[in-house]
Parts: sequence; C-alpha cells; structure tokens
Amino acid sequence: METITQEVHSMPRIGDDAPDFEATTTHGNMKFSEFADSKWVILFSHPADFTPVCTTELSGFAQRKNDFEALKTKLIGLSIDSIHSHLAWVNNVHEKTDVYLDFPIIADIDMKVAKLYGMLQPNESETAAVRAVFFIDPYQKIRLIMYYPLNVGRNMDEILRALEALQVSDEHKVALPLNWKKGDKVIVPPPKTLQQMEHRIKDTSCEKIDFYLAKKDLKLE
Repeated sequence: METITQEVHSMPRIGDDAPDFEATTTHGNMKFSEFADSKWVILFSHPADFTPVCTTELSGFAQRKNDFEALKTKLIGLSIDSIHSHLAWVNNVHEKTDVYLDFPIIADIDMKVAKLYGMLQPNESETAAVRAVFFIDPYQKIRLIMYYPLNVGRNMDEILRALEALQVSDEHKVALPLNWKKGDKVIVPPPKTLQQMEHRIKDTSCEKIDFYLAKKDLKLE
C-alpha cells in the first residue's frame, strides 16, 4: 500500500522565541537576530510580487514607515519570489506610484523562512505565503500574530494600534480594553488578595466598574 507523507510546517506561538534565520533580502544577505538589534520588529509575508493586494499592502507599510520608526520598530517583508523579482517590483511601484519600498524584503525562493514561521498553509496555497504578521519584541519573543488569507488585505491602523498597545502594556504593566488607542484609559491589574480587594474598593483614584474592573488615565508622550 502506498504511504502518503504530508510535510508539517511549524507554527510559532505567542511567547516563543522568534526563529532565527539567514536570508537574501533587498538589503543584501542578512541574519535576522543581527537585523533585529534589540528593536521591535514587524515581520510580514505576502503571497507574491506584482499582485494587486500585495502592492497596496507593501505600499501601506512604506507610507507608514515613519510611524513604525517612532515606535522604534523595524519592518521586514517576505514572499516566495526571487531577489530579481523583488527588485523589479520595488522599482515598478516606485515608478508608478512614487512609493519606495525601502525596507528589506526577504527573497524566500526555497520557502525556508516561510516554513519556519508557518506562513505556508496548504488549504490556502502550497507555494504562496499567507498574509502573516509577527510582532517580535526586543528580546526576540513573538508577542502577537495575525494571519490573513490571500484575498483579504490587512489593516495598517490595527497593526500600529496593536504594536503601540503591546509597548504601553509592557512599559506600564497594565492591560488594554476593547478598541484601546493612545489617550484612552487603561485597565489596572485586578487585585489578587483580599487585602488588595479591600484597598481597591476604597480607592477613589481610578474609574471603577467594580473592584475587578478599574481604569485609569496614563500620561503618554
């Protein structure tokens, strides 16, 4: 009887170390851990060069590059295309729209990085990466993952909102409620002992729905 073997691609999870790799990019050969250099990194994949949705998306990343830099975050893209295709596409987009995709784009022609990060999902495509977004912190831990199918573009405002929320949560040791954006109240960690609960009940310095759900303002620059 013939045995059918299906290759299983890894799916990194939130909290995992970001898999390190070496790759050819539009900025030259690169080792990911050296590129990250203790910064936040947004690693994102797209299905293919010279395709309409991908063109809008990578243009969107390029147009918001200053916003990512303000959050001390580096961008790096990926698709299963050759370096020659990447360079031609970057040049084409620049010529046609005046948008320059000047962040590195990985030429993952052997699918090594796509498989390492679970970007290949066989029920979508065996040869094109889905629209994955990995939020990687300065300690090279994966903190948030977004997956979009081939035919639906991402939301750049949400990517930036989620990135800022992660950074605010880390810095101030708070949680962020539904639809949080900069300037909104944050959630104070709930009490863990009876003594803390009694203190929270008496506390008038924050907005309380109940002792377990309390919000406060943060003064963010």
